[in-house]
Amino acid sequence: MLNFAKTEITLKASGLRLSALIFLLLAAIPIAAAQPGTQILAPPSLPPSLPGGGNLPSLPPGAQREILARVLEAAIAQPAAPASQAAAPAPRQAPHLSSIEAFFAERLEQAELRQFGYDTFRGGAAPPPSFGALPGSYILGPGDEVVVALRGRARQTHSLRIGRDGMLLLPELPPIPAAGRSLADLRADMEARAARELGGSEVFLSIGAIRQISVFVGGEVMRPGFQNLTALASVLDALAAAEGVRRSGSLRAIRIEGPAGSRQVDLYPLLADAPGAADLTLREGERILVPPLGGVVAIAGDVARPGIYELPTRQGAMPLEDALLLAGGPLRPSGNRLLVQQSDAQGRRSFAELGVNASLNRGDALLVRPGADVAANTIRLGGHVAMPITRAANGRQGLSVRGLIADHRQLGPDPYTRFAVVLRPDQRSGQRHLLGFDLARALEGRGGPMLRDGDEVIVFSRADIRWLSSSAPQRALRGEATTMQGGECLALTQLAQSAQASPARFAHARATGFPEMGEARCPRIFQEAPELAGFLMDHAALVTGEVRAPGLYPMMDNTPLADALAIAGGVTALGNMNAPDVAQAVANPALAGQVTRVSLGGGAKLVSPRQALRIPRREDALDSGPVLLLGEFRNPGSYELRRGERLSDVIARAGGLTAEAFPYGAVFTRESVRQRQQEGFARTARDLESSLVQLASGQALPGSRGGTADVGGAMKAGRELAATLREARAAGRVVVEANPVILLARPDLDILLEPGDVLAMPKRPQDVTVVGAVLNPGSLPFRQGWRAAEYIQASGGAQRFADASRVFVVLPNGEAAPAGQGFFQNGGPPLAPGSLVMLPQDPAPFETWGYIRDVTQILGQLTISSLALAVVAREARRD
Repeated sequence: MLNFAKTEITLKASGLRLSALIFLLLAAIPIAAAQPGTQILAPPSLPPSLPGGGNLPSLPPGAQREILARVLEAAIAQPAAPASQAAAPAPRQAPHLSSIEAFFAERLEQAELRQFGYDTFRGGAAPPPSFGALPGSYILGPGDEVVVALRGRARQTHSLRIGRDGMLLLPELPPIPAAGRSLADLRADMEARAARELGGSEVFLSIGAIRQISVFVGGEVMRPGFQNLTALASVLDALAAAEGVRRSGSLRAIRIEGPAGSRQVDLYPLLADAPGAADLTLREGERILVPPLGGVVAIAGDVARPGIYELPTRQGAMPLEDALLLAGGPLRPSGNRLLVQQSDAQGRRSFAELGVNASLNRGDALLVRPGADVAANTIRLGGHVAMPITRAANGRQGLSVRGLIADHRQLGPDPYTRFAVVLRPDQRSGQRHLLGFDLARALEGRGGPMLRDGDEVIVFSRADIRWLSSSAPQRALRGEATTMQGGECLALTQLAQSAQASPARFAHARATGFPEMGEARCPRIFQEAPELAGFLMDHAALVTGEVRAPGLYPMMDNTPLADALAIAGGVTALGNMNAPDVAQAVANPALAGQVTRVSLGGGAKLVSPRQALRIPRREDALDSGPVLLLGEFRNPGSYELRRGERLSDVIARAGGLTAEAFPYGAVFTRESVRQRQQEGFARTARDLESSLVQLASGQALPGSRGGTADVGGAMKAGRELAATLREARAAGRVVVEANPVILLARPDLDILLEPGDVLAMPKRPQDVTVVGAVLNPGSLPFRQGWRAAEYIQASGGAQRFADASRVFVVLPNGEAAPAGQGFFQNGGPPLAPGSLVMLPQDPAPFETWGYIRDVTQILGQLTISSLALAVVAREARRD
């Protein structure tokens, strides 16, 4: 018997390359087929010589077949080509839907629902050679190579193959039957024979090479036919070698037929962990037949493994519990809604709700959905917080606010702690209700509502509360435009609608008198929940007077006075804490829809919503403060005002006037008057902007010359005038008599002074200023006896579009009057030095606008303010 190991050594020593040998072997196939009498399917024979020219020993046909088998096995085991040399993989395309997948995709509207288990064999190939120790249960057969090692008295190693007769031939021992026996049985038999016939020797048995078997795989597989496998291959290996089962084939009724009989294999216990066991062993001579697919059901929705699953063999239904186990079970342990889509007798779709004890029939589509996909038993904290959180509602007992906000660091950096809101949904309708509470007391454990399921606690920042007193909400309460910089604010729209529907509702918060300091962006909390703005207004109290931050502040009923003042920043140094005044807004029967504030008496200790808290100034601080004298005084400067002191008194304290002083042109300004003038400018600008909308709706202006006018030009002029009014700085000038001689003769003209008053005494001017629609506006030298018309003529005369009927004069003392009326009739008396003559343009395009019926008055106010500021600034620089 030939030793195949020595043959392999001889081949290697001759320098035979594996690739060349394979080529020669493949080339020998057609040669053998062309010879007379040779069958086409006969195994190829080895070439007569090696590639280097050496002689190849002549071997029996059986030995040649063995060598050829080994060479082919080695070629299969060669490493793959480097990645750089391998061809680029083709782009992977989306798998095509089978007819079953398309059927359920149309019903469930889920195109990704696939048949379960078939992707297991995708890209399958023949199993690689087996390595490692074989189990003792391995059944030997003809073609297996057995390695027998004798140690002891006989030291030999033999590599032997089991012959076709099933016998194993070992030197010095009689033939041993091996085919059909397990490896453990043959090992025990040989150990017993060695001990009996080769005394003093031990035998060791192992498998050197596993035999090849050929198995037929047919039916619904991708590549039916004979598959060459190793003896250790299983049913899965054979199916993978056939490139898997078609989606039209069954995975639960695979038949295995062979000499030992027929059996059925269900792959679901292996692939889906279903009940049962699958016998996957494969024996030589057996056939694998995959029948067509049986009944299926589809399971989609909230399950771990949505898919299309095959029913057990010869069963038209399966328990719902078993079907859900195939899909991995529902994602939630309870509270699921099981909706099944079936087909009735006419083929129509029919829906039904299933219980846990129901069954699924062939063709059913099950959709697992939550019974109610909502959050339950939760409480949320939002608004001005470090991070929104969700907590459990703590069952029927509820959760306190202090339990929800256990650490003050959960709040934002600047929280408003006197008022917070709970958004509470109705248990039946789900409609949200608002519930206010004192957050500061709740955090101290001295109150606050018990929170229940679905509540959301909203915390506000101080910036959110300050926004209630800003310009935009106040305009909304007055029914004016609610547009804001940065986009629409739904809270303003709701405020305007509520104020229009019920004028008395926000009367306590309307027209608070706070100056407009520019637009503030709508806070995010009022964009997300617009109804909160009106709710806060309903619970707001007005805090004014000598407090550091006057405004509207939401609070609970009977809030202590100290707490109400603390949220307004506290009382200033001039405030009188002994006489706080609290007023209540009550309906005015004389004026429908109007309210009047009625004082509740001084010394109040508690404040409630819709009330007005005012802290007056101390009596001893009413007249305390400086008065500033500038210009032509003998001793100009700042003088501390005494109680009841008048203008003549302060002038006397300053040493009187100098010889160059011009009392007729004195400029006296007062802060309280300046604030009222500034508010008037802003109010006029608002009216102007509101009227622009009315102007834009028409194409012509009635009353204009010719019946038509340029609407675009009129709107442009209106916008420019509104911008001028907003940017103008009011001077707060008051027309006073500043001549000490006249004050001495007329004590009724001697005004009482207030802290912060400024008196600027200029020198006697030597010019008259002409501005407006003249050809050469500017200042002209003062001419004794000249009137307004003469100064206009000296400035080049009126322009084409000037309106001579509206000429007005601003006198040095701040008074203004039209030049053609009163004592200016027929040109008027001569002008005093320092006067200003204003010739306006024709205002005909604006005559029909309600906000500018008297352009002369507006321009006069702006002119007086600018002149007064110029005089004060000039005298301040001189001093």
